[in-house]
Amino acid sequence: MPNQKHMSLEDRNYIEQALNQNMSFKEIAKFLCKDPTTIAKEVKKHKIRKEPNTFNNESGNVCTKRFLCEKKNVCGLNCTKKCARCNKCNKFCSDFEEEICPALKTAPYVCNPCKNKGSCRLVKFYYRAMPSYKQYKNLLSTSRQGPNISDEELTELDNLVSPALKDGQSISHIFDTQEIPCCKTTLYNYVSANLLTARNIDLPRKVRISSRKAKRSTPKNSAIRNGRTYQDFQKYLLDNPDTSVVEMDTVEGKKGGKVLLTFLFRNSKLMLAFIMDDKTSNSVLKVFNWLEGILGNELFEKTFPVILTDNGSEFSNPLSLEFNNEGIGRTRIFFCDPSASYQKGAIEKNHEFIRYVLPKGTSFDELTQKDITKMINHINSYSRTSLNHTTPFDLASLLLDKRVIKKLDLTKVPANEIQLKPKLLKKK
Repeated sequence: MPNQKHMSLEDRNYIEQALNQNMSFKEIAKFLCKDPTTIAKEVKKHKIRKEPNTFNNESGNVCTKRFLCEKKNVCGLNCTKKCARCNKCNKFCSDFEEEICPALKTAPYVCNPCKNKGSCRLVKFYYRAMPSYKQYKNLLSTSRQGPNISDEELTELDNLVSPALKDGQSISHIFDTQEIPCCKTTLYNYVSANLLTARNIDLPRKVRISSRKAKRSTPKNSAIRNGRTYQDFQKYLLDNPDTSVVEMDTVEGKKGGKVLLTFLFRNSKLMLAFIMDDKTSNSVLKVFNWLEGILGNELFEKTFPVILTDNGSEFSNPLSLEFNNEGIGRTRIFFCDPSASYQKGAIEKNHEFIRYVLPKGTSFDELTQKDITKMINHINSYSRTSLNHTTPFDLASLLLDKRVIKKLDLTKVPANEIQLKPKLLKKK
């Protein structure tokens, strides 16, 4: 039976993945405990239009009648070409009828499961979890904004209250002497929102009270941890035992300077590090977008399926890391328990090698990504007893996609050339 609850981002993400796998609305609804019509309405309401690719249609004309059309200069721009060979007429022609794929008129109404979408030159529609969730949250917010009163009632209230306020009467006096169909707080809010003819300046005490200057610290948003706690992480691994886990953290240089964003693959102990301008969520997002740009969405998701990190402020926007700008999922983020960094102890231990080269207090400001990659290659080429005396690079070469190693410039340093001292990055 339907659970009568709003769909979460996880529900929408499941719908997107299920549509990609060509599952029916009935199958999706059964898993989410919803009615199939609910899933259908969700998909049709939030599907995203993608303009047609005109690679094989140089004119860009998307009219269904273009092959038989003999019209000319419909646009009125003294065009000498036939309208069939021009896309300008699409906006002006009264007979224009856009060519739509017939499959979009039936379930699932989107192109997610279509095997021919890569070569199709028609307009496409996709269902994406993140844009759908953002539209839902926006509607949830805007639907509760504004006065809970009709225009007629607001006009009647204005005629009753505003003249008295302009005569110098207080709101308390008005409530004592007249029947007002709302509470005092609501009336104050109506005046502050400029919904009445009277303004704040008509309230004699209101304009003399200055706002408080004391700054309050913004409480940390704990809602981001919902569904991403360490207990959720452990449950996810039980359900997906073959999933590769990547631990994520940051390494600070000099206070206020550049920092490193580090990743460590649990199964091979291979470490990656990327230089960031500062320790902010925006800088972390830039690294994620840069990595996805190099690897591509499919390879990124395959390489970083699950990421475990701490509760630092630089990781305070997990949704932007889990989904790219187009709303396509690329990873899953989970958080350790507060003050429990031992839950990602592998990367904490591996930071020891970075400190051999970059001791605490060392400024990273003069370092480039090329320098960091050089250091990482030396660290990954260092043999470990815990890996049966092999190196993280050798093990990762067997477990990771070869394209990742190549695109990130990872190379093995000969054993007799490894340096884990500050002089490794000394400028000559």
